[in-house]
Amino acid sequence: MANLGYIGLGVMGGRIADRLISKGHTVTGYNRTRDKAKWLVGRGLTLADSPRAAASAADVTFVMVANSAALDAVANGPDGFIAGLSPGKIVVDMSTVSPALSRTIAANVRERGARMVDAPVSGSVLTLEQGKLSIMVGGDRATFDAVKPILDDIGPKVTYVGGNGLAVSMKIAANISVAVQMLAFAEGVLLAEKSGIARDVAVDVLTHSAIGSPMLQYRGPFVLQMPDEAWFNVTMMQKDVQLALEMGRQLDVPLPTAAATNEWLTAARAMGLADKDYAAVFQALARAAGVTG
Repeated sequence: MANLGYIGLGVMGGRIADRLISKGHTVTGYNRTRDKAKWLVGRGLTLADSPRAAASAADVTFVMVANSAALDAVANGPDGFIAGLSPGKIVVDMSTVSPALSRTIAANVRERGARMVDAPVSGSVLTLEQGKLSIMVGGDRATFDAVKPILDDIGPKVTYVGGNGLAVSMKIAANISVAVQMLAFAEGVLLAEKSGIARDVAVDVLTHSAIGSPMLQYRGPFVLQMPDEAWFNVTMMQKDVQLALEMGRQLDVPLPTAAATNEWLTAARAMGLADKDYAAVFQALARAAGVTG
């Protein structure tokens, strides 16, 4: 069993840390909002006072924070996790951030004699709880081989995609697809509803039709009843879509459906839905279509 650190114990990070504890690993964790991580103490987590302290206590430190600014904040400075690294230690960054920043952080980690892989996940809270989470990994192949047994304890599908930053690129490519799917699903539900079909019937038919991807099967019903706690909120999804649009400009890849989805995510935020699950694009589109309820 491994001696692990975990920085960023939010909706997904906290549940992944809990899963690692349940597999017998020792986990020292840090979260900016300490109270949100207290439930894990009862599960066996040791709370650290800083990212540096979490990394100092661990052989392998996981990181899962909201965005590029948050990663920079927990990585750098006297209390950042880089300051807690020493030769032989490994960082597994599960955040979805700018690939360029990910490579920069990895280079700074190497200067400490440590190693880093980016390892974002594809899936949701439900996918994790079902043991079906998919993980993509970018970095040195030997480092991937070293951490793969631990990653296997999180999810059954762990794929090496190449060098540092490429797993983040792969995650961004995947997330624009699920964002676009959600908007297209909302269009279909609303078209059916305004034609006279009950919303719950439309959701049932569509999620069990040819378009019923795993994501739509668990998130599609959110248009009937939103979860109390967002699994992945509008702001977070728009961050990923905008990372994709930035990559598209850099790589000369047109992303027309991603651009349209970005506008509806903006509309959802303007309507006060920023903290709701990104399925709230349905609510934004429904208001535009004059549909209530």
